[in-house]
Amino acid sequence: MPVPSESSPRRAAPPSATRTVWGAGAAGRIEILLDPPARQPRGVALVAHPQPLLGGSARHKVPHVLAHALRDQGWLALRPNFRGVGASEGRHDHGAGETEDLLALAAQARAEHPGLPLALMGFSFGAYVQSHVAARMAAAGDPALHVLLAGMPVGQVQDWRSYEPAAVPGAWLVHGELDERAPLRALMEWSREPAHPVFVVPGADHFFTGRLQLLREFVAALVGGD
Repeated sequence: MPVPSESSPRRAAPPSATRTVWGAGAAGRIEILLDPPARQPRGVALVAHPQPLLGGSARHKVPHVLAHALRDQGWLALRPNFRGVGASEGRHDHGAGETEDLLALAAQARAEHPGLPLALMGFSFGAYVQSHVAARMAAAGDPALHVLLAGMPVGQVQDWRSYEPAAVPGAWLVHGELDERAPLRALMEWSREPAHPVFVVPGADHFFTGRLQLLREFVAALVGGD
C-alpha cells in the first residue's frame, strides 16, 4: 500500500455517532446527548434547547445544528435535556432551576476535561437560560470562553410568558429579522443601553428556517480559530 505524501489529500475522520450520557443536576439525573469530535476535543460546549412547555428538547433541529457545528470544529458538544424533558428528572422551573442545572453540568464538564475551554450556546428559552449561566460564571471569576445566544426572547412573548435575560458582555447574539416568537425589536431595545451588538439574519424566522447553514457558519467563526 503506498504511503501518502504530505501533498496527498487526506480523508477527514468521520464524526462519531451521538450517544446518551448522564449528568447530575439540582433536581436529579439529567439526560445528555453527547456529540464527540473525530479527534481529541479542543473544547467542551453546553448547548441548551428551546422551551420545554412548547415541546422543546435536545433533539430540536436548532440545538442539533449548533452541536454538530461544534463537533465539526473539534469541540465536544453536550446537549442536556432540561428537567422534565426526555429522561431528565425534575419539573420545569421557568429558567431558575434550569440555570442551576447547567451550572452544575458546566462544573462537571470542566472537572472531567481539565484545561479545555468551555463554550455556552443556546436557542430561544435555552439562550435565555444560558445568559444567566454565563453571567453567573463571569461574576464568579470563571467565565466561559465563548457564548452564543440565538433567538433569545426578551420581555413578554406569546402565551404571556416573560423573560429578563442577563447581560453577557462579549456574547454573540444571533437573531432572525422576522422572528415571530421573540421579536427582534425587543432584543434591540434590550441591547441598546449597553450598546451590545446583534447579528441579524435577514429574512430569518424564529427557527432560522432555510438559514440554518448560517448558524453553522457563526459557530465556525466563533470557535474555529481557537
